[in-house]
Amino acid sequence: MMVGTYGPFSSLLDERAMMCFKEATAHFDDFIYTPVAVATQVVSGTNYAFFCDVNSKESSQVYSAMVTIFKPLDGVAGIMDIERLAS
Repeated sequence: MMVGTYGPFSSLLDERAMMCFKEATAHFDDFIYTPVAVATQVVSGTNYAFFCDVNSKESSQVYSAMVTIFKPLDGVAGIMDIERLAS
């Protein structure tokens, strides 16, 4: 993969991607985010773009979202953006 560009999305989520996702979303209480596919971008750390199914804990509402997470070389992963996708 070329530095600075996102690679293709893959439905095979490796252990590193899942650990990053769990670290960044550990505080989510009202919704359950289930990653379906991920693309990565190597920068000074790694950007992850997760395509997710989202379920509300309080209703039967289900939708898709793109969750962007940044994992620095040394440090904790954090949410950069959550974009609800049109259905």
